[in-house]
Amino acid sequence: MALTKRQKQVVDFIARFVEQNGYSPSYEEIARGLDLASLATVHKHISALESKQYLKRRFNQSRSLDLGPRYVEEEQRARQQAAESLLVPLRGRIAAGRPVEAVEQTEVVNLSEFMGRPDMFALEVRGESMIEDHICDGDVVLVERTPDVRDGEIVVALVGGSETTLKRFYREGERVRLQPANAALQPLLLPAEEVQIQGRLLAVLRKYK
Repeated sequence: MALTKRQKQVVDFIARFVEQNGYSPSYEEIARGLDLASLATVHKHISALESKQYLKRRFNQSRSLDLGPRYVEEEQRARQQAAESLLVPLRGRIAAGRPVEAVEQTEVVNLSEFMGRPDMFALEVRGESMIEDHICDGDVVLVERTPDVRDGEIVVALVGGSETTLKRFYREGERVRLQPANAALQPLLLPAEEVQIQGRLLAVLRKYK
């Protein structure tokens, strides 16, 4: 049997609460969290969800709600479908120089490795300081949030606590060199303590229409 809208809200609230706290909510917390009128209403929804195998109750225990097998199964199926929706067929290779023979392939590009990562964020590029690395004004860069980077990597650097920039990173003794990929621009040579690394480049996205 399908869930009602309110039943879905109840079981999703319980799942989020367990994920965030490591234990199930009390009936009072469910009522407050979903603005339900009474504990009797909570009991009614819990009983319905139990009968549909979305919840399990351990009797004579406080905070006794567990997610049922049907909820777990549906969540796993939803995550799998979401991951599969981010698979793009890789049809072969295309020449940017001399033409090459077109050969159909059956590989895929898995975009899910970039999606839903808590350590990832996106930035829109402004300016052309990285144009020779094919990062253009208006591109969106995907960045892994980390302070630990290697020399030569493209990083997001916070300079002087107030300005951010996208550059290649090099350590030079007690200084840091932030190197643009544009022959018309000079590198930034800064004391290491003035540069805070916020992340490293993962990917570049560009829209043409």
